[in-house]
Amino acid sequence: MSGGARAFWMASPGRGEIRTQSVPDPSNDEVLVRTLHSGVSRGTETLVFSGGVPPSQHDAMRAPYQEGDFPAPVKYGYLNVGVVEHGPASLQGRTVFSLYPHQTRYVVPASAVTVVPDDVPPARAVLAGTVETAVNAVWDAAPLIGDRIAVVGGGMVGCSVAAVLAGLPGARVQLVDVDPSRATLAAALGVGFASPADALGDCDVVIHASATSAGLARSLELLATDATVVELSWYGDRPVTVPLGEFFHSRRLTVKSSQVGGIPPGRRRTYAERLALALDLLKDARFDALITGSCDFAELPDVLPRLADGSLPALCHLVNY
Repeated sequence: MSGGARAFWMASPGRGEIRTQSVPDPSNDEVLVRTLHSGVSRGTETLVFSGGVPPSQHDAMRAPYQEGDFPAPVKYGYLNVGVVEHGPASLQGRTVFSLYPHQTRYVVPASAVTVVPDDVPPARAVLAGTVETAVNAVWDAAPLIGDRIAVVGGGMVGCSVAAVLAGLPGARVQLVDVDPSRATLAAALGVGFASPADALGDCDVVIHASATSAGLARSLELLATDATVVELSWYGDRPVTVPLGEFFHSRRLTVKSSQVGGIPPGRRRTYAERLALALDLLKDARFDALITGSCDFAELPDVLPRLADGSLPALCHLVNY
């Protein structure tokens, strides 16, 4: 029934290729999905593509349906939207999101797919995994009505956080980035914008997502006394310098990690409920601003190196099948 498929593999650090892949017949509790779109998250996925996952994190960084091992060869990815071609009657013909790599067709447990709401376009739905990360970060940050908030780093994750926070009543939300062109993006998301030098301080919370030491240092500078930086950046194997002298102790500042692999303690939600919430948020067309490029699946071996070295700028790059 299922036959073959084509899948994108990172053959060696910095080099990708498309391989033929066998697809098993689905059992009664599985679904066969034909991919419509997948997404490349320029942060984590290009770090993996470049071979930057440190050995100590090889297990922690595995994607749910990854094949192979770091650094390579490895089939990696986690933003996939497709149509169920075979499975339980309730899912047959439905558009679904899953944490599957870049592959034309695949079989997974029916419990591993989430139905995309009818009013969320399939192309926008590839953002679900990143918006889910943003939801988790906001849960970790626990902002209040009227808070002064900065999101430092206008990449895919930072912009997703800003978009989620934009609806907080009375809050001052400012996206901070070194790239002045992000001002247009911030306006589309409904938040303010500033360069690091001009960012508004006295913040109740700062969410840092620039993956740079300079960004983390500036995040600490923007905090009010007794306030917190929520650290979302993934640095891979790069060392990070954190300025814990000067005002860090006298102002009683906190640096707190946030990672989508765990739901914050006390937040009574399952992983499935968190993902469903992310898809519900994607009914908002503002999120279309985060999809900044596209290519056909066959072009991915040529496109990913350009995303990794920055010669092809992108937040989320859409792959069409």
